[in-house]
Amino acid sequence: MESIGVKIVVIGGGTGSFTLLSELKNYTHNITALVNMVDDGGSTGVLRDELGVLPAGDVRQCLVALSTTPKVRELFSYRFDEGSLKGHAFGNLFMAALERMTGSFAEAVETASEVLSVKGRVEPITLDDTKLVIRLQDGTTMYGQHETEGLKVPRGERPWLDLEPIAVINPEAHAAIVDADLVVVSPGLLYGSLAPALLVKGVTRALSESRAKKIYVCNLVTKPGQNDGYKVSDFAEEIERFAGVKMDYVLYNNHRPGPELIDKYAHDGEFLVEWDEGELSTKHYRAVGKKFIADSAWVNKNATSDPLAAQRSLIRHDADRVARELMRIFFA
Repeated sequence: MESIGVKIVVIGGGTGSFTLLSELKNYTHNITALVNMVDDGGSTGVLRDELGVLPAGDVRQCLVALSTTPKVRELFSYRFDEGSLKGHAFGNLFMAALERMTGSFAEAVETASEVLSVKGRVEPITLDDTKLVIRLQDGTTMYGQHETEGLKVPRGERPWLDLEPIAVINPEAHAAIVDADLVVVSPGLLYGSLAPALLVKGVTRALSESRAKKIYVCNLVTKPGQNDGYKVSDFAEEIERFAGVKMDYVLYNNHRPGPELIDKYAHDGEFLVEWDEGELSTKHYRAVGKKFIADSAWVNKNATSDPLAAQRSLIRHDADRVARELMRIFFA
């Protein structure tokens, strides 16, 4: 069921984009992953601070997701667990070296794409060095994506987000959005990953100019402190607030996993996103609720080489089901 001609743009970064892109590449060669550029934690943050390079962490994940070379994929995902390089992913070091050699992050991404035999394209959504800023009504201000881990948004409040300094859309990203058949906002951290991509100056204009069907794939679980109690319609409303345009479709999971897995997440303050079908039926977009959750918990295959990966979500989208639904929307 491969549709080579379908031009799909996926906006996001991190694990959500990685999961979707890994399967979507089986349906089309014309994928462009547009990646947020505010990552400043962990290995990426250290390299950014010490070498002055742009953040490569989320870009690396998207490159690996679209790679067709298994061994190189494993190499780029390898994370050192001892010595002075402890915590660093090889792919981040590789990208930093390329940027320093070429003087251009865009060239570094292009070269890495060739090395990884990427099916499609990966583009930074901006090439400007910028930071995420979050403000709450009580005056609390957080600078940097890494600080969002401690973000506590009072129930009923919607935080104010911005990028400082102003970041302008990468011309390649603008062209990809305008030329797309489908523009998909992937699952991911609402305030730490998705909003920073959508807030880049020029993204709203590109989305407005594009005739593509615009689709949001809703998260499966909430993020404690940040979107407690959010339902599908709340997530979609926030995506539209940051994107500055209306979505045509919202895809959401309407199947519950086993109680053991739900309890595991509840212990950490994370809960399955509830689907408010009554509210969704009143919206301008078409809400599509199906079993988009994977049948089994995700098992980390890189636990030895990437110990941080073991902390990532066990509840995963069934990316193949999501990809097939995207194809159905395109051909409808």
